[in-house]
Amino acid sequence: MGLASILNATTPLFTLVAAHLLTPDERMTSAKSLALSAGLAGVVVLIGPDLLLQSGPSQWGQIACLGAALSYALAGIYGRRFKSLGVGSMEAAAGQVTASTVLILPIMLIVDRPWMLPAFPSVTTWAALTALAFLSTALAYVLYFRILAVAGATNLLLVTFMIPPMAILLGAAFLDERLTPRHFAGMALIGVGLAVIDGRLGRVLRPAK
Repeated sequence: MGLASILNATTPLFTLVAAHLLTPDERMTSAKSLALSAGLAGVVVLIGPDLLLQSGPSQWGQIACLGAALSYALAGIYGRRFKSLGVGSMEAAAGQVTASTVLILPIMLIVDRPWMLPAFPSVTTWAALTALAFLSTALAYVLYFRILAVAGATNLLLVTFMIPPMAILLGAAFLDERLTPRHFAGMALIGVGLAVIDGRLGRVLRPAK
């Protein structure tokens, strides 16, 4: 969980470069470069030296995670078109969820074979499905497309910098994973990057007139 979340945090790097090349209004700036450097430094600190020295079949999985991060970045840039086309966040979210459902349906039928599952799932199962469907999917995508239209792809996908520290904190809380000073240092760097990109750090450091 931790490694996948860290690799997913490379999304803003791909987004920053792709937005600079593919959009007219999301160019690289000194603030974005500083924020990106701080965020990536935080990810590197979280990874630690041991993981960088590992090799083996897991590298293909890591490459796949990086490919997913690149796809995520390109999807965010492509989604900018919806605003100019007059497509609202609700319609965009509904279209994406519907299309993904249609695409994954054959795989679900082959792999999960739902007719083999219990006919009456437990209350816990229904609660998990409801939370996943309404909160983590439906509401999340409506917010995603709304923020994309207002803030742009680069600002939106900087949120993935927060995934590694959240994964590490949840792992410590529920999986008995131990936090080290390196983890706190990495999370602090990521926080600085986010503060720089949204202007809060600059407002704090700027002398009052």
